[in-house]
Amino acid sequence: MSTGPRRDIRALSPEAGRINGDGLRAYAAEELADCALDQAEPSWRRRACAEALHGRVPQTHLEALLACVRDPHDAHEVRVQLLGLLSDREELLPWLRHEDRRAERGYRIEQPVLRARTRLGDLTALTAVADLAFRPGWRDRMAGGECLETLVDRHGAAAVADALDGLDESEPAVRALRIRLRDLRGEDITDALTDPDPEVAYAAQDLMADTDRLRAYLAEAPTVDAALWAAYALYRLTEDPAPARAAYEALGRPRVEVEGLDEDVRRAIVHEYVPHCGNGTDPRWRLEAICTDPPTRPDQEAQHRRASAALTAAGLAPKPPVHCGEAHQQGDGTYHVIEYADGREVSISTLGPWAGDFEGDPRARTALESAGFHWIDAATGATHVTGLNVYYFGSRQPMDIHTLLYWQG
Repeated sequence: MSTGPRRDIRALSPEAGRINGDGLRAYAAEELADCALDQAEPSWRRRACAEALHGRVPQTHLEALLACVRDPHDAHEVRVQLLGLLSDREELLPWLRHEDRRAERGYRIEQPVLRARTRLGDLTALTAVADLAFRPGWRDRMAGGECLETLVDRHGAAAVADALDGLDESEPAVRALRIRLRDLRGEDITDALTDPDPEVAYAAQDLMADTDRLRAYLAEAPTVDAALWAAYALYRLTEDPAPARAAYEALGRPRVEVEGLDEDVRRAIVHEYVPHCGNGTDPRWRLEAICTDPPTRPDQEAQHRRASAALTAAGLAPKPPVHCGEAHQQGDGTYHVIEYADGREVSISTLGPWAGDFEGDPRARTALESAGFHWIDAATGATHVTGLNVYYFGSRQPMDIHTLLYWQG
């Protein structure tokens, strides 16, 4: 049976989510450090003790705490908390810089490592900062931006710019980081909207907040893409579609042409996916979504009744429609599955009157086409919608029509 301070610490942290932080901070630092280092304790209690140590690391436990941070076999949440606690320790820098840290991404320690390196003023971290700030997830981009600001606070913008000069400017991530740095220095970055990489141009417009400058730039933009990015940024800031639509019309309604993409299917795809598309999406798709009207969504139940009746009339004995998330026991999506006959399946899109399967069953196709559905055959379904990056099981890339009409994530 535990006695003394450890018993009291356990009483103040009886289970995850029930932590008395103020009570823990009242305990001696040595007692909290003992608990934080004790692998027999649950990781959430060790983490709470480490958090309560902020601002008062006991010298008697310093080496053991540093060793815990470096131990890849210890609980990552404890290591992350201790790394924040010890991020001012210069002796950690060789470990932080070691190439083995790149293999620890899966343990959610990558960002804390990079934050610690930048707090220590490590300008050699700029390549990793550029990579983090250029990732599609907004949390990664925010963390990368914060790391850049930390280096600027430590060294000054001029010194960081000099360090950036040593990196490969052909890398989009490096160019995007330089744009961030220029923005931190208060420079006008509208010229970055001409960058040939849409992810870099997206990063530039995402930083812009001067609506007057964007309006002026619309009249002077040297390329169609730059004008589209300026119009998109202006819409992002104001939520007023009128300037974007005026620019779109003046530019001749530019769009990404995709051979084999039916106009009704195109409109459904644009308004379903562009509002949440990846950073590398062509700005033509973005303006098309702003400047065109969305289609009317079909009545799902009516579609299902028509499909089931048609399959029944064809003697295919359909089962009730099931949403793809339920059918595959994961996620959400844009279609329902109808199982029929001898275990075959047909997909009915939620985006419009589209149906298809992977086997090209002529019985199902004939039945559903007679009920007013448009069959998406293998050739049509395989057409890639270029320039539109859509999230799909962790990836953000252009996808084919079949996947977009019958998407699941």
